[in-house]
Amino acid sequence: MRGPLVVKRAFSEPLLLLAAFGSILLATTTLVALTMYASSIADAGVRRTMETASYRQTAATISAPVTTQTFPKLDQSVRAELGRAYGRTPAVTTSFRSDSYVMPGQEAQERPELLRFGSYDDLGRHAKLISGAWPRADDGVVEAAISLSAASASGLKAGQEFTTRGRLDPRPVKVRIAGVFQLNDPFGERWAGEQLLTRGAERGEFTTYGPLMVARETFLARFATNVSTTWTAVPDLRTLTPEQLRPLAGAIGQVGDRLRDSGCATCVTTSRLPEMLTQLGTASLVARSTMLIPVLQLLLLAAYALMLTARLLADHRRMEVALLRSRGAGTMRLAALAGGEALLVAIPCAVVAPFLGPPMLALVNQLPWIKVAGVRLGATADVGSFIVSFGVALAAAVLLMLPALAGTRRTYVEEQSARGRGGGRGLIERAGADLALLVVAGLAIWQLQRYGAPVTATAAGELGIDPLIISGPALALLTGGMLGLRLVPRVSKLAERIASRRPTLAPALGAWQVSRRPLKYAGPALLLTMAIAIGIVSIATAATWRTSQLDQARHQTGTDLRLSGPPDGPELGAFGRGTAFTALPGITAAAPGFRGQTEVSGESALLLGVDASRLGALFQLRPDLSAQSIGEMSRALAGPQAGKLDLPGQPATLTLRARSDGELPLRLVLSDALGVWHDLSLGVLKPGENRVEVDLKGLAGRSGKITYPLSLRSLIVSTPPPGRVNVTVTGLSADGRELAAPPITVQVTDSRPAVTPFAPLPALGPLPVVLTSDLAASLKVGVGQTGRASIDRRILDIKVVAVVDRMPTSAAGQPAVLADWGTMQAHELAAKQLPRPATEWWLASGDTAAAVAALQARPEWDVTPLDQREVAAKLQGDPLASGLQGALMLGFGAALVFAALGFLVNAAVAARERTAEFAILRALGVSSRQMFGLLAIEQAFVIGLSLAAGTALALVVGVLVVPHIVLTGQASAVTPDVVLDIPWPATLAMLAGVAAVLFAIVAGLARNLRRQGPGLREEQ
Repeated sequence: MRGPLVVKRAFSEPLLLLAAFGSILLATTTLVALTMYASSIADAGVRRTMETASYRQTAATISAPVTTQTFPKLDQSVRAELGRAYGRTPAVTTSFRSDSYVMPGQEAQERPELLRFGSYDDLGRHAKLISGAWPRADDGVVEAAISLSAASASGLKAGQEFTTRGRLDPRPVKVRIAGVFQLNDPFGERWAGEQLLTRGAERGEFTTYGPLMVARETFLARFATNVSTTWTAVPDLRTLTPEQLRPLAGAIGQVGDRLRDSGCATCVTTSRLPEMLTQLGTASLVARSTMLIPVLQLLLLAAYALMLTARLLADHRRMEVALLRSRGAGTMRLAALAGGEALLVAIPCAVVAPFLGPPMLALVNQLPWIKVAGVRLGATADVGSFIVSFGVALAAAVLLMLPALAGTRRTYVEEQSARGRGGGRGLIERAGADLALLVVAGLAIWQLQRYGAPVTATAAGELGIDPLIISGPALALLTGGMLGLRLVPRVSKLAERIASRRPTLAPALGAWQVSRRPLKYAGPALLLTMAIAIGIVSIATAATWRTSQLDQARHQTGTDLRLSGPPDGPELGAFGRGTAFTALPGITAAAPGFRGQTEVSGESALLLGVDASRLGALFQLRPDLSAQSIGEMSRALAGPQAGKLDLPGQPATLTLRARSDGELPLRLVLSDALGVWHDLSLGVLKPGENRVEVDLKGLAGRSGKITYPLSLRSLIVSTPPPGRVNVTVTGLSADGRELAAPPITVQVTDSRPAVTPFAPLPALGPLPVVLTSDLAASLKVGVGQTGRASIDRRILDIKVVAVVDRMPTSAAGQPAVLADWGTMQAHELAAKQLPRPATEWWLASGDTAAAVAALQARPEWDVTPLDQREVAAKLQGDPLASGLQGALMLGFGAALVFAALGFLVNAAVAARERTAEFAILRALGVSSRQMFGLLAIEQAFVIGLSLAAGTALALVVGVLVVPHIVLTGQASAVTPDVVLDIPWPATLAMLAGVAAVLFAIVAGLARNLRRQGPGLREEQ
């Protein structure tokens, strides 16, 4: 009979049974979906990182000198160790570089030009033939292929044959150029250490051409005389899982030690992969642990909602339980009934929830940031999801039966005497548990702010999840809501006093009802408060994350599009690059700039030089990072500019005539109309009269154009010879036309550089600069103050015009200095230094897509674009960084449903308990409108207090928590710092929607009571 009795007893309260079923089903389904989501997003993040990882990040290189005899055994050992580390042998490429060989025909010269030979496995996969064929292994003539750049520089052609000798190996080598090739991606990371291969020539103490690529067998037979060999392993890691990251990192890190232990003492192993895998493992752990934050919030909310339902159910069963006990039912019998009833509701939820989780994740797939990431969450029900589902359901069943067990020892008389008792304070408040929880929550949030992530080192030295930090936000929400309960009696009494002064019945009666029994309304108020707070915190976190990604993109790029590369090149020369870049489609503003590391008073710092007049259009600095606006910085940074001598027209050549009384290396400094400065060697002047021809057109490069006019800035002797030497310019002409130039004499009196400008330098004064706050504190200078600083080991007077917390384009915590481009060049000139080259170009554009596409179509320009739009898309598309947002939205939706469900059940049960009271009021002549007003006043108190308290609580938790859980995809702190962003339109819309739904529930209850009115009066 126990089974049927349990069923009959359960269905005697269908509304509460349905509410309990809905609460448990929602909790189990959402928590199963969240666990599926956390696992899926971690796997997707690792997979995406591995798919998009660069060659430099994943490749592992092993270098060692080899000979023909030692290579086979060493090659076998290297491949075996790599296979052992990766689990299976990865794709391994072997490359060789020979000693130096003399260019044919220069054997007798003291400093001949040199050649190098090389070999690269499967070079044909990474290059295309321009002419001829790929070399073959041959016992006679050595067949070689040469790069197009090396062929152009050396003059060697396909089909040419010659004989060369090594500088260390005197045996003659007969060579035939079999073909000319060009690398598919000459500036890619694969060739980062192959400067000779990408450029074709290296010019230093000796000029070296090559390498002439030969077949592997040929190299080992003819050139392997204890030469450098490199094995490069590029594994396929797309199937890697988060659990495999750290073991694989450790195995790769041990490859070098194992090779040395096996006898290869000269083996040098280099790989960034262990560091990357370790960092990715940490990021994956942090991502999953951070997603536990909404899980715990939802658990608390679900537990409280279920406890409210259980308490209502227990209140309705008190008299029934007391009667059963008076008739001989023992505690175990009553506990079995309560437990059976709870399991009757919980078990179906546990079975169904794992199958409802995947459809819920399908909704998450529709979130914009998940779509941007391109991640498709296709989780299915597995053993783990059923374990979670049954665990949550059983915990819910325990919560559902606990209030029933608490009343099993009361007698019928005790229950009768306890009915109707009210109280101003609950048990938790009387015990002070809310204050104790406040201390715990405060400690947890303090630790979160200190460590920046819910992951800390364990006693064993491993990383683990700190449960206290994880629970901090949830505890803060619960504690804030519980502290808000202390306001319910006070606010209700205040509302009663105010309403009693009004002549209308409904407000006075409703306020009196709330004041008489405040604890009846405290439970629903706490539930609604926590749900509203979770909703607002979720919205704020999602908005803050999106804003932070854009802030990071702006900080990393500094402008819409930043181009970096060598300041000079064969295709685009020093004065040709700017013209080409400013002509890119969609560019609205452009400026050359210098960006590089420097030493400022003993600290390594970033030095930026950008045209101050264009900062407003180019420089992107978040307003809160500095007390000074960009406009103020722009006006204050511009200082005196160096003078110049403009060349008329568009001259192709410049002729300089000079008389020298000794040998002197001379350099000419020029600039173009875009502000680019370039120094050009004029060679070594001989004693007496000298005539130097300068090819100005060549400064544009093969395909570049010059933006005129060109200007002469100065003559510089950067490496003066010993003794006193004077050089006097006796004439200047451009394209044969004489220029009216002032008398110019360069005087070298000692070993220091000498500079003579073509126009007098103005009085310069201190250099205006913008400093980061840490550097300003180190130099002990503030805004408007002047001081002295050592920049590049040169003492310089500076004037601080602004201080910024973070300088755009700088790394986290990196000190930085910003100066005006022209003013900085004038100070360099005054200090007898060569001008700083334009290492970067800063471009502004409304849409950078067309400009980036144009740059990608011209790889020979040797430029690397950093597009703010692409950087933002990459940041927003990182699953590990964006994973928390999907979890928050799941929790957000579930929280609002819990709130509506809990409010509906509590309001319906409260109305049902007071049917007799409402019937008497109707019999006394209270109208339906007044009845609705009475209910509206009572529930408006709960709704209004909950909305206000939930919003205030969300603001506090948002300020304390949100900036510390928004991290990068590498689980590091965000630069610039995260700023809380609460989208008030969306927040107010959410509050209005919740209020509308809750008042609709109240209206429905009032309408139901109105329909029951005549019957109730007759019954009473």
